[in-house]
Amino acid sequence: MFLENAFEFLAGLSTAQLIAYFWPFFLLDMARYLLLDFIVILLYVPKKIYQQAKYSHARKQLYKERPLVSVIVPGKNEGKHIPRLSESLSYQSYKNIEIIIVDDGSDDDTAVICRKLEKQGKIDRFIRNEIRGGKASAANTAFNFSHGKYVVHIDADSHLEVDAIETILLPFYMNNKIGAVGGDVRVANNDRTFATRLQSIEYIKSISTGRTIASELGILRIIAGAHGAFRRDVLQRLHGWDIGPGLDGDITLKIRKLGFQVVHEPMAICYTNVPETFRKLSKQRFRWDRSMIRFRIRKHRDILLPSAGFSLPNFLASAENIFFNLVLDVKWWIYVVQMLMINPALLGYIFIINYILYFLANVFEFIIACVLLHSSMRRKDYVLFLFMPLIPFYTGIFLRIVRTYAYLMEFIHGASYNDKWNPWKVSRIAKKEKL
Repeated sequence: MFLENAFEFLAGLSTAQLIAYFWPFFLLDMARYLLLDFIVILLYVPKKIYQQAKYSHARKQLYKERPLVSVIVPGKNEGKHIPRLSESLSYQSYKNIEIIIVDDGSDDDTAVICRKLEKQGKIDRFIRNEIRGGKASAANTAFNFSHGKYVVHIDADSHLEVDAIETILLPFYMNNKIGAVGGDVRVANNDRTFATRLQSIEYIKSISTGRTIASELGILRIIAGAHGAFRRDVLQRLHGWDIGPGLDGDITLKIRKLGFQVVHEPMAICYTNVPETFRKLSKQRFRWDRSMIRFRIRKHRDILLPSAGFSLPNFLASAENIFFNLVLDVKWWIYVVQMLMINPALLGYIFIINYILYFLANVFEFIIACVLLHSSMRRKDYVLFLFMPLIPFYTGIFLRIVRTYAYLMEFIHGASYNDKWNPWKVSRIAKKEKL
């Protein structure tokens, strides 16, 4: 009866009333995440087919040059994951690599495991920082000991498909203006819990599809630390990674500001382990969301302002991120208040209709992702479709509440500088230097 009444309410709305009641969906989300995505993917697929010869030539150039590639792996308490990562690196189709792992003050058996792997010749160098310096410090330590023309940064809890290194390098041989390439990140433990399944759907939509679209539009704003490739000369100009959470997005913006392009390669596949409980997930996202305020609005606000080095693509990369995350997050709370003021009695109908609209939109986005990634989708990835009815609750309620709280805490208290994810002495320096 309730659903019947809701559809009667919907059927009785004029076009103007429909937009007035559901304007966030029709005026913003549908345009950005459905229509634009569909148009870009529609153009991207034939372009990818057309570029096969170019990819083939790039592959020949790569193997003709055979540059040394440094795979750097910073991590803390990731001993249980490193053997799997080491194994996946040993099977890579591109062989001229050196593997450098930095243990950032672990208190598990990471050091024992890595020294054994080093002795067996499965990693080239293991470095242990007895005193924790943070992820950026560990990455910079690994970079300083590396020698490769290209540097591939991988998270310690990840592992790669057999052609991932080769594939992530190809864009460098197709365009010499590219300074960094983002690999595709998918969920390794996607069949463990409800939390990991929902994250897997999110990763497929936001990383595999979302970053491919952003790359095609020239507004890619992040190279994932789980799997990203960088030109050595570019990293040297930047002196490596700056300290603090959100270092992936930070270094990407710094590379863009140097005038280099950054692109996403969806076929360079990395699998990473994600939080298996919603509590651990909320802590992770609390850290990630704060970094948007800290880096895009504070540290790199110059991208948004007219200056001698102003770049429209850089402006759009940051402005799009701020608008569709921060501004539209505020929009939703305004929308709830607006609906309460118009007619509280209709809230139930409005909620269920919004749910249906966003459920259908997510189904459409998932289908687009399946078309884009069909050659690399696993059977258990398709099973995720059964969990699609939960996605509107996951992204529309759970993640939005976490995001709103993170933004407020960062704006009001600068909470990222007090996060235990970074050592306190490092955060103190970062705060003083406004990093």
